[in-house]
Amino acid sequence: MTPHLVVMTVFDGVELLDVAGPLEVFSAADRLVNKDAPGYKTLVAGPEPGLVRCAGGTSIAADVSWAELRGGIGTLIVPGGLAPGETEVKALQDESLVEWLATFVGRGAPRIASVCAGAHMLAAAGLLDGRRATTHWATARQLAADHPEVIVESDAIFLRDEHVWTSAGVSTGIDLALALVADDHDAELARRVARWLVMYMRRPGSQSQFSELLAHPSAADAEIARLQAWIPGHLTEDLGNEALARRTSLSVRHFSRLFRQQVGVTPAHYVESVRVDAVARQLIHTGNGLQTIANSVGLGSVETLHRVFKQRFGVTPAAYRERFTMHGA
Repeated sequence: MTPHLVVMTVFDGVELLDVAGPLEVFSAADRLVNKDAPGYKTLVAGPEPGLVRCAGGTSIAADVSWAELRGGIGTLIVPGGLAPGETEVKALQDESLVEWLATFVGRGAPRIASVCAGAHMLAAAGLLDGRRATTHWATARQLAADHPEVIVESDAIFLRDEHVWTSAGVSTGIDLALALVADDHDAELARRVARWLVMYMRRPGSQSQFSELLAHPSAADAEIARLQAWIPGHLTEDLGNEALARRTSLSVRHFSRLFRQQVGVTPAHYVESVRVDAVARQLIHTGNGLQTIANSVGLGSVETLHRVFKQRFGVTPAAYRERFTMHGA
């Protein structure tokens, strides 16, 4: 039986876990798969054979160059690179890899996947045109702005659109690889691999629980921007449309339309987001009970807090606090 060939592309500045995480999944699957079923063979391809520098200074060895690759590839994976700046994170883009992808994949690679900001290179190569895709939460806006032809779903852990798969930030490449194993074989093998790696078969919740709080942009309109700055300090006050409109001296209708145009969501959605983000901060940084937190952010009841929090983050407040609070001596 011919093993399924997984090719992982690498480039200078690639995130090491984007590469190592999925490769470890396929390595474990190859060892755990029933012997009457095909396993996996992995290959690392870079600009040329030899060492490639990862983010943080670690090096990884490329077995072959991209130019040496021919047919027989079962899955081609493009990991990402991130460049943190003072105000925002940018996705790295290796132009030679983009050029190679546009040519090589155009000849018909059967399955292609990206990890983290690797989606930006798939998009630049035209491989995500008209497709649903995700990427690291910190670069989702960049992907949407640079490639309006891509349907960006920033909250997903991973997505499949026909033969093209994309995953969210860094460690979600492991979730993606487990899904690929399940697609090739069955869920039982993927579960065995997850147990082997001591991790979830698929993590609970969505990517939003890991993202920076309050991802909505600041308005260009001065009045709306001032209102955005004012809201977080007045969460227990009346923040309904009429009250907010009065603060801007606009009619409710004009205010609501302008706010949505400037910020991208309705005033009510924005206020709820600010309140839920305040809840998340308190869950992590204080020992306050849920009723105390609900009162302090203007949500009123524990039931309301629980409902809106789970709707936004995909997990309960208790699970969020447990996951993001350090315990121990």
